[in-house]
Amino acid sequence: MSLNDTPRSDRIHIGLFGRRNAGKSSLINAVTGQNLSIVSPVEGTTTDPVYKSMELLPLGPVVMIDTPGFDDYGELGQQRVKKARQAMNKTDLALLVVDGQSGLLEDDRAIRSLLYEKQIPFLTVMTKCDLLDPVPAEPDDNTIWVSTATGYHIHELKERLARLQPEDAPRPLVRDLVAPHDFVVLVVPIDKAAPKGRLILPQQQTIRELLDCGAVSIVVRDHELKQTLLQIGTRPRLVITDSQAFAQVSAETPPDILLTSFSILFARSKGSLESAVAGVLALNQIQEGDKILIAEGCTHHRQCDDIGTVKLPRWINSYTGKQPEYVFTSGTEYPEDLSPYRLIVHCGGCMVNGREMKYRNAQAKDQGVPITNYGIVIAQTQGILRRSLEVFPDLAALLDE
Repeated sequence: MSLNDTPRSDRIHIGLFGRRNAGKSSLINAVTGQNLSIVSPVEGTTTDPVYKSMELLPLGPVVMIDTPGFDDYGELGQQRVKKARQAMNKTDLALLVVDGQSGLLEDDRAIRSLLYEKQIPFLTVMTKCDLLDPVPAEPDDNTIWVSTATGYHIHELKERLARLQPEDAPRPLVRDLVAPHDFVVLVVPIDKAAPKGRLILPQQQTIRELLDCGAVSIVVRDHELKQTLLQIGTRPRLVITDSQAFAQVSAETPPDILLTSFSILFARSKGSLESAVAGVLALNQIQEGDKILIAEGCTHHRQCDDIGTVKLPRWINSYTGKQPEYVFTSGTEYPEDLSPYRLIVHCGGCMVNGREMKYRNAQAKDQGVPITNYGIVIAQTQGILRRSLEVFPDLAALLDE
């Protein structure tokens, strides 16, 4: 996979935040060398966050996020501010863009407090220094003066931005679970919900990671698994399945072969698997009328037997013997107040970057609401969760607590 093919969820997200007309759009154009955002002297030109995937040296594959001004007002303005705050939840690195002519004002300080609160590394960028004579001294290493008109300090800004990036260890999907030449069987149902002509992101990335570590991938449809296991002539190290086929795959996979799902692997990669396993136990306390939030990280056209809105409620109702009330969200539309919900069931998060997934989990924890994911719920309601976690013995022990 080339850098240009890097999925958005795996790119570094760089958010630009500030007041209206502080120069955010001009700055994003100057940093990228492209006219990505509309620039105008009229305040409030950027009305919705603008996302652009690109290569930004020396950082590599990134998503640049231009946001509306935090000082917007009125009913519509407050909706724009809400969108800017939502963009902050998925931001890995931030630029606090301050109009250099007016200096740091109350709204800028409020943004700075939010960035500290959310523990987002950031630089304060003082703009329009070409209109000042002389250019003021930078008060600290976290502040830089720039001019988008002359290009002053734009190169230095990119260098400093690269130094903000934390040196996180790569988050594995499956490479630490297999050895070179191991056989791994991937079960990929092809039905009316499957995208035409391609595999979905979790399947693509799992195959690529297995190739990188020298394991042998065998990709089959759900109805081909039983015959494939008989024909390959060797015991697979692992079977990985789409969660919707969990019950059938578990029945056809011998008990001495490890079994898990793409959803479970992605939850581990995003750092949310432990909370998802603990959270699914809340199903045992669901009562009539309890609210359950079912959240998807992306938006798509729903099929008649959609997993989020149809299958999951059906499985949960059957498992609990109750009739909860379901609330559905998708994409960035994720509620700030989670207190009305007895349980949150999130998708695997393949289209949500690590920062936002961690934020959503932390938000649930802070408000005392259990959170789990699609794959864990499906495994639990089908009675095979313990088996699907045998590949992670320390997590399986959570089910005994």
